Amino acid sequence: MSDADKEKPETSEEEEKPTETKRPARRRFGVRYLIIGLVVIVGGIFAFREVHQRIIYVYEYDARIAGDMVTVSSRVAGWVTVLPVSEGELIQSDQMLVKIDDRESKLLIKQLQAQKDAIAAQRDRLVAERQLIDSQTETRVNTQLASVNAAVATVSALKPQLDNAKSQLAQDEALYKKKVISRRQFDQTRTTMQRIDGEYRTRVAELEEARNKLREARAERQRLAVLDSEITILVHEEDELAAQLERQRLDLQDRTIGSPVGGVVDRVFVEEGEYVTPGQRLLLVHDPKKVWIDANVKETDIRKIKLGQQVNITVDAFPDKKFAGRVIAIGNAATSEFALLPTPNPSGNFTKITQRLRVRVAIDQEQNLLRPGMMVEVFIDVR
Repeated sequence: MSDADKEKPETSEEEEKPTETKRPARRRFGVRYLIIGLVVIVGGIFAFREVHQRIIYVYEYDARIAGDMVTVSSRVAGWVTVLPVSEGELIQSDQMLVKIDDRESKLLIKQLQAQKDAIAAQRDRLVAERQLIDSQTETRVNTQLASVNAAVATVSALKPQLDNAKSQLAQDEALYKKKVISRRQFDQTRTTMQRIDGEYRTRVAELEEARNKLREARAERQRLAVLDSEITILVHEEDELAAQLERQRLDLQDRTIGSPVGGVVDRVFVEEGEYVTPGQRLLLVHDPKKVWIDANVKETDIRKIKLGQQVNITVDAFPDKKFAGRVIAIGNAATSEFALLPTPNPSGNFTKITQRLRVRVAIDQEQNLLRPGMMVEVFIDVR
């Protein structure tokens, strides 16, 4: 074999080696482009979705489920004698939650009731006495009034007779002086006039006595006004005791504290046997059927939100479950205005911070899954 023949196959082997190394390089180049293409497509999808959501939705993650958290407090002071509920227990409206010692309150009710009954009895006695005096004095006044009228009639009848007798006496006296009539006839006329005058004076005296008795009878009727004033005083005292009794009954009623709502007990802050004071917090309850969402929306997005807009809701506790709601209220002031501590800027260095306004979203409760305080994300459809 010649040298040329020997070198020829060696050359073909060297040419075949680069062909084999080029194929994996092309394969890696194609996979790289495929990955880049997939990344671009996925990124485009996410970018399109983000842009789409920003156009048709106002998204807010600073949102929480809220409800009417009712703090049950005591209006009276005393020891807790009965505490029949515990945390997490379902309760009905007006169900007893706490009972405070009521022994002293019951005794005060008995005392006030006894005082009220005593005043009522005294008032009834004065009313009966007034009726008796009224009846007696009225009869006496009518009797004396009749006597006065009779005396007036008698005096009125005797007055003309007396005048006539005086006139006759004057005539007989003139005739007697002229010796026309006798002494005996003149004496008879004078005797008649004196008799009539005496009777007239007697009747006038009787008339005055009857009038005095009538005044006395009428004066006795003035006792009725005194009794009326005493009865009025007793009525006022009875009304005052009735008000105190009603207030004490209210105190007794307040010692049995019922639930203001039907719902669930969230927290219990006291124990049985503990002494509580007026206004002290005893329990915290809420109605799980009445919940909503409070979302703090940026002021730059608030112009897009209108009442009645549909809302898509995602609850952090249940990420696989979708909820729906609608806008029912838009805040009239930024949340910073409700801060307990003001934030003045005395230094003059100012950094503008986007404020937030509260937007309330109605949501339907489902199997008591939604509980106040849970974090949610809302997508408000502003199309």
